[in-house]
Amino acid sequence: MQIKNYFFLVIIAICFFSCTPKEQVKISNPIMDGYYADPSIVFYEGKYYIYATIDPWGSNELAVFETTDFQQFEQRRINWPTKEACTSPTSGKDMVWAPSVVQGIDDRFYMYVSVGNEIWAGTAEHPLGPWRNAKKNNTPLIPGNMIPGYHMIDAECFIDDDNQAYLYWGSGLNWVNGKCFMVPLAENMVDFLKDPTDVTPPHYFEGPVMMKKDGIYYLMYSNGKAIDHTYNVRYATGKQPWGPFEEGVNSPILETSVDSTTYGPGHHCVFSHDGQEYILYHRIFPQKENYVLRQLCLDSLNLDGKGNIKKVNPQGVSLFVK
Repeated sequence: MQIKNYFFLVIIAICFFSCTPKEQVKISNPIMDGYYADPSIVFYEGKYYIYATIDPWGSNELAVFETTDFQQFEQRRINWPTKEACTSPTSGKDMVWAPSVVQGIDDRFYMYVSVGNEIWAGTAEHPLGPWRNAKKNNTPLIPGNMIPGYHMIDAECFIDDDNQAYLYWGSGLNWVNGKCFMVPLAENMVDFLKDPTDVTPPHYFEGPVMMKKDGIYYLMYSNGKAIDHTYNVRYATGKQPWGPFEEGVNSPILETSVDSTTYGPGHHCVFSHDGQEYILYHRIFPQKENYVLRQLCLDSLNLDGKGNIKKVNPQGVSLFVK
């Protein structure tokens, strides 16, 4: 009888350990060590490539990371852009900032990046390059003086369902009067099909990102000062890529938390994996110097049944991402 009870207990134990769900991998914030900002991300051949500004306030090049699971990151180097390669008679003094990388309909990769207070376009056959200026004459795509009175930075490319590409960009000066401009791009992903259009949504300052779900265009962006707690992520919706845009329910959707664990979050990008949207952004790491340091963070991005973006809960991602 005792032997039967022993085997019964063994079977129960085996069943318990084999049937108990495995603990989900937690991807906590920040997702990596170091200080980076303004992330962009692409997925290619089973790997994610993250491009970001190197803090404080940019460097001679971009930071680039390769990962499959958002837990282990391999830092890589790319040959372009650099401050030296992206300098023109209209350039300002600022360094390499705010990349946006997409895979075009021709399967090539295109980068739109702020260098010297103007926007440059690059192209490559692989996320790690080699990269080169997408313009044959090696000039900026958007010179710093294209639209006087506004900051020609923070370009973001969006490719619609019909394969038409649009470029959004723009900021204000001295932390006020932010403007968002947009142009449809030609098939070469460089030439403008029209003159720039002002599509500025309510409470916009910089960092535009376009997302489309169920026929609705979600223009997401940052507002406030990128150097303090007022920085946040907002969104507006429209029926066309050029708007008009009406600020969305729950906006701002990501802002400084009550306990300041998440401080000054903003300048994000959005990507989808297995039907779930994610928001990759930076938050400020408070310190006493006269510049900001920022960290990369990842959270889920969710919509309610009416198509409104829900408030982001900045707690990291509990489900394994690969």
